[in-house]
Amino acid sequence: MHLQIPPAVLLDFVRDLKSQGKTLATLNGSFDLLHAGHLQIIYEASLQSDLLLVCLNTDSSIRSYKGPKRPLVPLEERLQMMSALGFVDYVTWFDEPNPIRLLRLVQPDVHVNGGEYGENCIEASTVRSSGGRLHIVPIIPGLSTTRLLEKIKQCG
Repeated sequence: MHLQIPPAVLLDFVRDLKSQGKTLATLNGSFDLLHAGHLQIIYEASLQSDLLLVCLNTDSSIRSYKGPKRPLVPLEERLQMMSALGFVDYVTWFDEPNPIRLLRLVQPDVHVNGGEYGENCIEASTVRSSGGRLHIVPIIPGLSTTRLLEKIKQCG
């Protein structure tokens, strides 16, 4: 299992990595009901730098934008699943509805996002202002948590 980095120590942790000359990519999301589309973006994110930090929305953060019935999988379980993936180096979490504060703190060399958000995503100016770049991964049609939930309902 890879390291879970609590937000309270994240700044010192990232400073230490960068002092060692390591490059850092970030990827954020809820990753509720992990599926093949998630695995594709996570894998591609891992290829963008020396190390990959995946930043998960907390349960309350997800409820603030997806509604009271989400997430289906609680943060502790999502952290465990993400930490178990061999191409993820570190995992942390954030309580805000978006990762802007966290990205200002971490200042990644690369921030990875899905094609549905594009080059003008909400993270773009924050990442670029600290010298980082965006890497956009095209979405795979038909692979989404919403689509997976629809399929589950049809089986019920």
